[in-house]
Amino acid sequence: MTASWRVVLATRNQGKIVELRRILAEADQKTEIVGLDAFPEIGDVAETGLTFAENALLKAHAVASASGLPAIADDSGLCVDALSGMPGIFSARWSGSHGDDAANLRLLLAQISDVPEGHRGAHFACAAALALPSGEERVVEGTLAGSVIHVPRGTGGFGYDPVFVPEGETRTTAEMTPAEKDAISHRGRAFRALVPVIAETLGAL
Repeated sequence: MTASWRVVLATRNQGKIVELRRILAEADQKTEIVGLDAFPEIGDVAETGLTFAENALLKAHAVASASGLPAIADDSGLCVDALSGMPGIFSARWSGSHGDDAANLRLLLAQISDVPEGHRGAHFACAAALALPSGEERVVEGTLAGSVIHVPRGTGGFGYDPVFVPEGETRTTAEMTPAEKDAISHRGRAFRALVPVIAETLGAL
């Protein structure tokens, strides 16, 4: 490996940056990861895709083109079986206001309030994309299966974490420690799947 590889993670979320850096370090990859704070001139990219993969690719290509560096982007959400996979790509703005976690959670619970136990299956999904300035692209995905409970529990995490119980668990993801959640999370799984892709793609440059 060489430390000369510099890759932009298309986010200003320091938690995501730290997580990807840690995953790469665990895999003994010395790729330098920087966030969008290093490129204040790059604005937000409209997520107009119809799938998590399309949105991740849109962001990765836009940032790779603007920065002249390889770029990684992710898109994720909660897919509820009783809602035919929704809110899905609309998870962050399900109630109509982007990022209003409390309103999104209330609406989701109201929509499935009459769905009985055993039929409240759901999964978190994440697509992570790597794009090069040349236009080359790769996408991987990670999922975390579980179910949605009736009443929120826990104060950790964000979004739909207080109502999501992973398979094999009795706790919601909001009741787990950050390390426990990272170890099984959909984004963590997608980022880990991206590690060999980064090595293969950048190693060929």
